[in-house]
Parts: sequence; structure tokens; C-alpha cells
Amino acid sequence: MCELRLAKLFVCGWSLLGWLAGANLALAAPQTRMYYVAADEVVWDYAPSGLNRITGRPFEGPVANAVMTRSETTLGRVMKKALYREYTDATFSTLKPRAPEWEHLGMVGPLLRAEVGDTIEILFRNNTKRTVSMHPHGVFYTKSSEGAGYEDGTAGADKADDGVAPGGTHRYVWPVPERAGPIASEPSSSLWMYHSHVNESADVNAGLIGPLIVSRRGAARPDGSPNDVDTEIVAAFLEVDENQSFLFEENIQTYALDPAKYPRVFNFADPVFLANLKETINGFAFGHTPPMRMRQGERVRWYIFSSTNFEIHAPHWHANTVVAMHMRTDVLNLLPMGMIVADMVPDNPGTWLFHCHVGPHLDAGMITTYEVVAVPGAISGAGTAMSH
Repeated sequence: MCELRLAKLFVCGWSLLGWLAGANLALAAPQTRMYYVAADEVVWDYAPSGLNRITGRPFEGPVANAVMTRSETTLGRVMKKALYREYTDATFSTLKPRAPEWEHLGMVGPLLRAEVGDTIEILFRNNTKRTVSMHPHGVFYTKSSEGAGYEDGTAGADKADDGVAPGGTHRYVWPVPERAGPIASEPSSSLWMYHSHVNESADVNAGLIGPLIVSRRGAARPDGSPNDVDTEIVAAFLEVDENQSFLFEENIQTYALDPAKYPRVFNFADPVFLANLKETINGFAFGHTPPMRMRQGERVRWYIFSSTNFEIHAPHWHANTVVAMHMRTDVLNLLPMGMIVADMVPDNPGTWLFHCHVGPHLDAGMITTYEVVAVPGAISGAGTAMSH
């Protein structure tokens, strides 16, 4: 009997070792995640309905009218933009459709994902009239995949990534090391971003910016999303300075009532300059961001970031709270190019405001709503927390 028990333990032990070996093998099998991304010129409407969707009325007040309507000194809510867009293959002939739950991304580029240990590979095509690039934050890259040009002592292939000429293509390769993922005390995924870095201000204000999310090794689904999260939302608090966009002059020629008389000013105190600052969430103003929807009691991860201008934002959720930066809160603080991961378990169903608490930004349209769908039997105010 004793020998039989020992035999069973021996077999079980080997089975356990086999399972552990298999698990380790799975962890040791990183993959290359291939993306086909182009920079395209598109016509963009910051408020497609032509109304303030938060109030349900026409735009009211001098600020809202200045940034959203055309006049002798304002260009209005429609502009040509340069945006990163994802395609299905290397022919760049078919746009890859966005899933309905990701329509809220709006202006920002395609969501790039990876698990620690993977490699992100991007075939990039420039369909704009200007030389642009793709520069990532957080991940690893060699000089041939940095996407930024400056005097660094390199030449040849190591300079080809610096800027891709109109009509050109370049292959960017970004390995995802451990230091690109979250540390032990953080949630299971980290937020980074990518953007053009040829003329950073002109490029980003034209629209060339997007999110990059890295999941902890062993904590991702096959598509790279964190496996302890039910719903993910990306919210870019973008102050888009059309005065700085490399498409500004073209927009004047297209949208000014009299292009010859339209002022070309670069003065923060000038009303003409201020009218071209579009305060948006994912490129939409006054409630036009597509639905940010979740279910009561589920695990929701918000990825919040800002862009390159001299801007400070205070994202605020009505009616629910998040855990971010090791505290519970309902207001965050974003500096330029800030990136924050915030976890929410919504316990209060309804449609709620989500906006920047900086007064001028709120007045100019940096506001939308999010929806928490009620779940029968769920307890409101339960305050369940996500584990990190």
C-alpha cells in the first residue's frame, strides 16, 4: 500500500512538473504582432451633429461659437487632419474596421497591443503630403526604428526611420521588454503612446498620435488584452492646436470665408488664435465622442493620456470612482504627454458626464458622457475593487 501511494505521488509529481514546464513553455513563446498603419489625410468634424450634444441645443456663448462655427475670423468645426489608420494588409487598399466597442477612439490612431516578450512590427505608409514618422514611448527600439531625426552619428539604414517621405513606406520593429510592462504594484497593463516626430508640434496637432498598451507577461489573452479586465476604454484629452498643424494653411484656404483676409496669428491672447484650439476627448467636442459603455459591476480599465501642447487637464468622472496612481479618486491630473491607467468597478448605473475640470477646456467642449448599463441584482454603491 505504501509503495502504491509512493508510486501515485511520483506520477502526480511528474504530472505537476509537466504542467509547470508547459506553462513555462507558453510564457517563453512570444509572438510578433504585425500592424499595417498609414498616415492618411481625412476631413474631420469635431461635432458632427452641429449641436451641443450635452445640452441638446445649438452652441451657446462666445467660446463655443468661436471654436465650432465659421465666421470672418473662425474656421469652424470641420478641418482636414492627418490621422494614423490601420489597414488589413501590406497593399494598404482596405481599412481595417474598428470594432463597435472601439469606435470611441475617434481621431486617435489604432490601438497597438503587446504582451511583455512580444515584438511589435509595423509596416508604415505615408499617404500625406509631408514627411512624417512613427515614434513610440516605452518599448525598445534600435536607431532604424526610433522614428525621430536628429544628429546622432548614424547614417544609411539607421536614418531611414527618421522621416518617411510622401508615398514612402518603412518597417518599424519595436521589441517589448520587461521594462515596457507594469511593475508588480501596478495594474496588469501599461499605457504608452506613439506619434510622429519629424516636426512634433506640427505633426501631433495635425492628428498623428495613438495609444500603445502592454500587458504583463502571462496576464494577456491571445489578442494581447489583459485577462483580468472586462472592458477597456482609451480617452485622449487632446487640445488640438490647429494653428500649429502642418495642414493649417490648407484649412484656411478651404474653410475661411475669405482666405486672403484671414489673420495668420500666433498669439495666445488673440481671439483668432484661441478659436483654433479644439478642446476634445479623442478628437470630439461637446459630447460627440462615440459611446463609452460598460456594465455595472464589471472590471473596467481606463487609459487616459494627453498630447504635446502646453496644457493641463483634470479628467473627472461623475457618479463613479477609479483607482489610479495608488489611490481612489474621481479626478486625475494630466500634464503634457501624460499617461495614466485607472481601474473602475462601476456601481452606479446611468449616463454620466466625463469631462475636463479645467474651466476654459470645459467651456470649449472637452466633455462627453459614459454609460453604465444596469445589471439586475447588482448592488449599487457596493464599491468592489479590482485587484492589481
